[in-house]
Amino acid sequence: MKNAATWADASAIALSGLCLLHCLALPLLASLLPLLGAWSEAEWVHGLFVALALPVTCYALWRTHRRQALPGSMWLLAGGGLSLLAAGALGWPLAKAETGLTVAGSLMLAGTHLWNALRRRHGHG
Repeated sequence: MKNAATWADASAIALSGLCLLHCLALPLLASLLPLLGAWSEAEWVHGLFVALALPVTCYALWRTHRRQALPGSMWLLAGGGLSLLAAGALGWPLAKAETGLTVAGSLMLAGTHLWNALRRRHGHG
């Protein structure tokens, strides 16, 4: 019975938090839509994301690699993801491919970081 009460309390807190988020955050986000729309079209935003992703990815992988060597496939996945992000930001090879390249690169980087986190959690690095 104690676990059920704990679960109910946690659920109620989570629902209250969602309600608060809905009531406070959605009007704020709605007011930012014009700005977010302008940023989505700004070319400098894509370059900024690549410029941020590169050092963060390198640092995260390097810290793990210092303890135990990461597999080459993890480095290739990260490099591929960063390369696709950069290609999307530069509009290479085609500007029409920007979204696909950026999404694929982002997913590859997210997969790399998830893989890295799971390795650390299970004591492999």
